[in-house]
Amino acid sequence: MKSMQSAINWPERYLPGTGDNFVSNEVIVQGVTVAQVWHHLTDTSTWESYYDNVADISFPHGDGPELKDGLVFRFGTFGFPPLDAHVVEFQEPAEGVPGRVSWTAKQDGTPAERLDVLHAWLVEDLPGGRVRILTQETQIGESAAQLARQIPNPMLNGHQAWLDGLVRAASGRAR
Repeated sequence: MKSMQSAINWPERYLPGTGDNFVSNEVIVQGVTVAQVWHHLTDTSTWESYYDNVADISFPHGDGPELKDGLVFRFGTFGFPPLDAHVVEFQEPAEGVPGRVSWTAKQDGTPAERLDVLHAWLVEDLPGGRVRILTQETQIGESAAQLARQIPNPMLNGHQAWLDGLVRAASGRAR
């Protein structure tokens, strides 16, 4: 049985390998559904319950906590001051259609402080009762380049912790 897997939709500005830091993390699991994963991924009120590296989530325009196309939100992560984020792709999963959500996040300031990222997620059913969760991020800026030079890359490890926590939350298991 042959199975094709979906890929992230990349705006040209954020193509993998063209920024200062790029990471890709993926898990394929059984025992959870796409709907369970999608709920915990898109309902930001659950993030802090399963992922230690996110804080201070807010919605400047009063929307939220559920992500949706065009939503503006703020959150802190990786020691950065809260980043201004904007959902630029949102597609709920459906039969034969992967769920997709991505947001840009920016921080202004001095050249050393500036940061521009695209963080994308893809959630899809695979044959055999499996669910695939892929998250990839491109970062542009001096602080992103500094992260990329660290071994191990904190972004790679941080996103793996997010994936692992997301799977635990979706399966109903506590930390």
